Amino acid sequence: EKTANAALIKLNQIGTVTETIEAIHLCRKAGWGFIISHRSGETEDSFLADFAVAMGGGQIKTGSVSRSERIAKYNRLLEIEAELGKAAVFENPLKNNFLE
Repeated sequence: EKTANAALIKLNQIGTVTETIEAIHLCRKAGWGFIISHRSGETEDSFLADFAVAMGGGQIKTGSVSRSERIAKYNRLLEIEAELGKAAVFENPLKNNFLE
């Protein structure tokens, strides 16, 4: 009991987007947080940034700003923020007090 409080969600390991969304729903149902992540060897496809924002988890794990495939994801996050304007509100992932 209470041995975990969050899950690292790797879309490419789960299988499909639908299965990934189902995994995120399970996290929410259990009161867990989740972090959207990619694997090394990623491409410059920035879908992961859009997916992370759409799922509302508040966290993305994509590595340091040192390689083009990572920078593409961070740049997309900045673009999303600009597109959303004042509606772009960061929701603190710790608001549910996952550390208890």
